[in-house]
Amino acid sequence: MEKLVYVIGHRNPDTDSVVSAAAYTRLKNLQGLSNYRAGRAGKINPQTEYIFNRFAMPVPEFIPDLVPKVAYYLNEEPVSVPADISLWEALERMERESLKVLPIVNQEGKYKSLLHYNAFAKYILHKINPHKKSAIPTSINLLISTLRAQPITVFDETEVRKSLIVVAGSTEETFRTHLSAEMPENALVIVGDRKEIQRFCIEKHVRALVITNGITLDKDIIELAEQNRVSIIISPFDTSSTSLLIIYSTPVGFMGDETIQPVKLRDPVRKIRQSLSQSASRCLPVVDDEGQVAGVISEGDLIKEPNLEVIMVDHNEPTQAIEGIENYKILEVIDHHRLGNLSTRYPITFINKVVGATSTIITNLYREQRVPLDRPTASILLCGILADTLVLQSATTTDTDREAAEYLASITGLEIGILGKELMSAASQINNRPAEELVRMDMKEYQEQGAHFTVSQVETDTPEELVARKDEILAELARVKNSEKRLFSALMVTDVTELTSILFVEGEKNFIAQLSFPKLEEGVYVLKDIVSRKKQLMPLLAELVEKAQLN
Repeated sequence: MEKLVYVIGHRNPDTDSVVSAAAYTRLKNLQGLSNYRAGRAGKINPQTEYIFNRFAMPVPEFIPDLVPKVAYYLNEEPVSVPADISLWEALERMERESLKVLPIVNQEGKYKSLLHYNAFAKYILHKINPHKKSAIPTSINLLISTLRAQPITVFDETEVRKSLIVVAGSTEETFRTHLSAEMPENALVIVGDRKEIQRFCIEKHVRALVITNGITLDKDIIELAEQNRVSIIISPFDTSSTSLLIIYSTPVGFMGDETIQPVKLRDPVRKIRQSLSQSASRCLPVVDDEGQVAGVISEGDLIKEPNLEVIMVDHNEPTQAIEGIENYKILEVIDHHRLGNLSTRYPITFINKVVGATSTIITNLYREQRVPLDRPTASILLCGILADTLVLQSATTTDTDREAAEYLASITGLEIGILGKELMSAASQINNRPAEELVRMDMKEYQEQGAHFTVSQVETDTPEELVARKDEILAELARVKNSEKRLFSALMVTDVTELTSILFVEGEKNFIAQLSFPKLEEGVYVLKDIVSRKKQLMPLLAELVEKAQLN
């Protein structure tokens, strides 16, 4: 099974992060890599929602976390059998495909039970116990297929009912007495060329005559069987082999282990370990949300590498990555931010450019690899560049960004100035959102000098409306700060019309004491001409953190 590769940005994603994941996945898909899938690690903001809706592009899949799940350790295509096939056919498939277990499904295709060799052994031992008369559930059709038999007369061929196996191995008189003491209508009589016994069985209305060794029948016997509605099939095997094989004609659904409950694709691995170790087969069936079999997971699967790999876009710091990413191989990093403390056990493709947006890097990868850009993809890439550079006005904007934007505009026919205003207007539709959403919408976590802190950023054309909500915003920042014992938590509100920002801060006293920004109100500071969190604000904060740690 080909490994799934998620292309995913940072937690609390901004527009550039989501656009980059979608566009880079599209590039990989166009190159024939269908196993690449775009993901996002959080809720999209109003601006991103506007962009994907306007250009009719599917929003990357929401992935709440990458905590190891059952789905990530399935390495084989799902295999199952319907409950109404014979045990013999099911076992043949297990042997042919080297399966330890075989899920059994009902008529709706949903999981019913699990066939494994322990269950099979118990069933066979029960049926061949000479001290018990065990009835065999089977149908005439299953008898025919299991025995590779020739049907002569067949009645009620699909009906499954329990029947006794009776072998005509004694004298005629003894056999007559024996059969009469049973319930003939439920008897499967195994007999050779003994015509009188054949006739007697038919007159007693046995369920079926199983003729051994490929023996042909007289015409009068066949006619009598038709008159009495008695099924006759001819087995190519001798009596002993025929008797044994009849046991295997049981529908496999009768002997599956129903005590083994399935696990789901999204179940965390930690949740299933105990059930797995207690399973008779050391295997568990896996089902999807509809109960359809998705595969089988074993203890051995959990010590192998998962069938999932990751490409990080628009970030390179583990603290900003989706939860659980440390469990998987990182194939690539494509980013335009400072280097964090990411480390890997193996070489990876690492692309880090001094540009204003990761969307710029993705655009140029299309050009370098000579993959044509379709208009919808080019449109969202242009939006990604404009959103992350404040319509090419941010201090992070480079000539590379401007050239990429002009190139995308030529493909799409979109006017940069008009589109930029639309994007800024969409970004501004946040003022009425709850404080929790504002703070967490584009929140990034950082580590400097051993200190942990968060900096969020939102963009608006009416920052004064958020200043009026100072108390609830600072209260939410305090909750974020205290939840993980961080040095501080801050919200940067960027005015997209004036190209300046306001900073809300909740922090420890030793850090607050280092802040020298003009104070607008308690906990609120003016960041004149600062619009870039990455290039302008973070170097200042890193310096202040260092001072705070020394004091």
